[in-house]
Amino acid sequence: MKKTKSTEKGIESLNREFRQYEQVRKDQVYHLSEHPDQEEFDTDFEIKSVDFRLFTDDKIRFVTELGSALEEIGFAIITNHGIDPNLYHKAEQKIIGFFKETTFEERMKYEARRFGSVNQGYFPMKTTTIIHPDLVEGWVFCRRAFDVDNNLNYNETNFWPLSGYEPFFRQVVIAQEKLILPLMQSMLTYLGTDPHCFDQKLTNTNFGFRLNYYPPMTAEQLDSGGGRMLGHEDIDLFTILPSQSIEGLQVLNRKNMKWIRLKPKFGDIILNTGDYMQRISNDVFPSTTHRVSRPQESNLIGKSRVSFPMAIYVWEDEILEVLPNLKNPKYEPIRAEKFHTSITSKIGRAVQQECRDRYRMP
Repeated sequence: MKKTKSTEKGIESLNREFRQYEQVRKDQVYHLSEHPDQEEFDTDFEIKSVDFRLFTDDKIRFVTELGSALEEIGFAIITNHGIDPNLYHKAEQKIIGFFKETTFEERMKYEARRFGSVNQGYFPMKTTTIIHPDLVEGWVFCRRAFDVDNNLNYNETNFWPLSGYEPFFRQVVIAQEKLILPLMQSMLTYLGTDPHCFDQKLTNTNFGFRLNYYPPMTAEQLDSGGGRMLGHEDIDLFTILPSQSIEGLQVLNRKNMKWIRLKPKFGDIILNTGDYMQRISNDVFPSTTHRVSRPQESNLIGKSRVSFPMAIYVWEDEILEVLPNLKNPKYEPIRAEKFHTSITSKIGRAVQQECRDRYRMP
């Protein structure tokens, strides 16, 4: 594979070296991998928590608290959302079982490929990006991977290597899907537009439900200079991420370029806005940089870490355009698929080629 200056830099790469692929403005500059000797942490800033019960009890307050949190940094912690934390506990164990009960060869039969906008399937460790390897295995399941729409042609084996996992994770997807419209309606209300203008687009919409498995870190990995997941911004409207048992998630505060360590209560949901949302909100809601770092507590380094973010998209043919009530639009309308694939082209083909080269696949 031909290397560029950017890929040769590895852990020294900066995000701005790939800025030509971005479809929204991102002025922040940061190393994609961790640089503990050069980075500072913001110990004063606290990501705001928002009580989801307010959506029913005091909607104006909910809209204000959620909208202001997202406008400030693109992240909020959603509490009292009504989903049983035990479901999330079981999900963590299921993810570990999912990766341990399948061989690498079995997983590679489902190697990720693009369906519409979204790459769906298995991503081996170190192949999420060619810039510097992420120390995580991932598996993305889009809406079509779940038997949620009474599709007579649905075949579980097309997407899942083992039986029994789809029904369980379908429960998680259905539970979280109920949050999509209330959250979107609240964001739209904060932006001063019709709160229901996305109701139809987000009913039975596409999503990327990702199972992330971070194996215990080895001494070699600890010395490599890289982290568990590179600094990045999400491409979607917003991401629903249940908090994890093992910490590591960090958010970049663009006002001072310091990193914030997130440690919400287990069972709370971490919500963040992505590139789709920054585009339609005319930069009001930023697509904020975040990453997964090695845990601070040394006794956790030898333990597996899992997460299961659910990225909310619109279908490929939808048009992303600045909301009509927002003045001085900075972006032209664009088809969702073109928007999405323009961003992911920085890693798409190169990642697949590197994966084939590394494992000598055809």
